[in-house]
Amino acid sequence: MKKLSIVSAVMGLAFVGAASAADITVYYSPTCPHCHHARDFISNNLVYEYPMIKVTEVNVMDQANLPKFQETLKKCEYESGGVPVLTIGEKCFQGYADFMQTELREAVEADLSDDDKAAASENKKAMEADAEKFKSENADRKNAISEYVANADASVEEATAEKKNNNGSSIWFWGLLVVLVAGLGVVLVRKDKK
Repeated sequence: MKKLSIVSAVMGLAFVGAASAADITVYYSPTCPHCHHARDFISNNLVYEYPMIKVTEVNVMDQANLPKFQETLKKCEYESGGVPVLTIGEKCFQGYADFMQTELREAVEADLSDDDKAAASENKKAMEADAEKFKSENADRKNAISEYVANADASVEEATAEKKNNNGSSIWFWGLLVVLVAGLGVVLVRKDKK
């Protein structure tokens, strides 16, 4: 009996650690119109209807993000690298069209409690009644969306190193400019003396 309790506890922890249905990742390209529509639907509807969701947007045009995107394509068993790709919990969606909105909502609700589902239903009704008022009252929901930055620490280090290199380059530039102006002044003074 003790072994069964331990196994149950470990299984429970495994499920708690699994991706939540309320976590959405959107792989997009800034030039993709379908990506734009998917991101609009999420930022203008889902983040307000479901106050518990967190959204991570991943720009696939950033070379540093490609390994994460390729890992997701493999996990989702997609052969095409087309975007948008949305992951909601363990479910994957490739492409976007308005008819998918119900399916996306169902994926978000998959592991939600009855209370969370009821709150989402009320929020959706409030949005339908007066979207602008509801959005202004819940403006903090825009903070549920964040941009993924691969190797954030490495990017900061690279930027710092580049800035140091640019400072050194600018010293050389200004030094060379001073020498050239002084040389031009000497040439012009000699010409006037003749």
